[in-house]
Amino acid sequence: MNTEIPTDSLRESEVPSAAAKTRWTVPLAGFLLGLMGGMSYTWGVYVRPLADRFGWTTAVSTLPFTVFMIVFAIVMVPAGKLQDRLGPRRIAGAGALLFFIAYGLAALVGRFPYAWWLITSYGVLGGIACGLTYACVAPPVRKWYPDRPAFAVSLSVMGFGLAALVFAPFKAAVLIPRFGIEGTLLMDALMTAAVSLVATGMLRNPPAGYTVPISSSVRARQAAQEFAPREMMRTSVFWLLWTTFALVVAGGLMSIGLIPSYGKLILQLTPANAALATSVFAGFNGFGRPLAGYLGDRLGSARVMIVTCVIQAATFLLFTTFAVNRATLYIASALLGWGFAATLALFPAMTSASFGTRHLGMNYGLVFTAFGVGALAPTIGALVYDATGSYVSVFASAGVLAALAMVLFVILNKRYHVR
Repeated sequence: MNTEIPTDSLRESEVPSAAAKTRWTVPLAGFLLGLMGGMSYTWGVYVRPLADRFGWTTAVSTLPFTVFMIVFAIVMVPAGKLQDRLGPRRIAGAGALLFFIAYGLAALVGRFPYAWWLITSYGVLGGIACGLTYACVAPPVRKWYPDRPAFAVSLSVMGFGLAALVFAPFKAAVLIPRFGIEGTLLMDALMTAAVSLVATGMLRNPPAGYTVPISSSVRARQAAQEFAPREMMRTSVFWLLWTTFALVVAGGLMSIGLIPSYGKLILQLTPANAALATSVFAGFNGFGRPLAGYLGDRLGSARVMIVTCVIQAATFLLFTTFAVNRATLYIASALLGWGFAATLALFPAMTSASFGTRHLGMNYGLVFTAFGVGALAPTIGALVYDATGSYVSVFASAGVLAALAMVLFVILNKRYHVR
């Protein structure tokens, strides 16, 4: 038996009597929060309508999403700290209400047809809302599932990866043509707030003294002590984890945005067939997360990431010679989607395994700031492509980043015994 250290504000909720039998509701809550946070990935369907209607460039129309991602990553740190101190329900509830305000204000873009209006409302306020809700996804799930931490957390974060696959085509084909930009953003506000509030009602931390049987292999990968954020940041393991996260995310985001254009320009695919590569990526990114979590619990998260980085590096480096038709383009997109699935599923588990669960909200928030660095990569990738006129240099750069991440994971596994 293993006793999870009681955390922060257990006072905030009434824990059900049969706690171990009802713990499945917490991953479901995390899944719904992630699904609503992942709605941000559908921003691409607004880019062309905004450019056509207001005469903005594509870069300007994309800025709200870029700001959203950067703010989201930064806010994960204070949001994680608040989650640790006040409990997940209050913080996620605040995020749900802020989603309604952010997207509701964005829906007024017809009255305020300025880029700064969407950057402030959708980008800044929406990014804060996403940080508040997403900071409450992994910590409570990890505390309820010390026996299968990676798998449970991966189920929760699966929603973030699936959102674009589910909602982007529906918005582009049905909602925007029928209700326009403003009407669709208003629907975003209503649905995101409502579903997030329902999910918030299912969130709770485990009761004091909560225990479940844990296998010896899983127990061996648990942290030997609880690290406060400042203590964690003084360790080499933290900086290695942060750097590997940044490398994998940056490499993926640098290139994935160019895959549809690669399909159209190089492979001469129709726009619909080229765009399907992004859907394949999103599908593997979402549905691959539970598999990544299962493998992480069985084999060790760091080992799964080593193999994943090898796959990523090979796919990127060989992309222009392998992806020579529609089938191979989709296969390459699937492999890259798996890379994102494994990364977003396993890093919360590796953070808790290295530094404990007492401060997991803020600790993972600090690790997650690396995602903000990765959010700058699409712009860098576009600049590299504009400067060279070649996809080879962009995909090769992403491959080098993945290879560097693989080397760092080997160091984490062999020298620092991160499992």
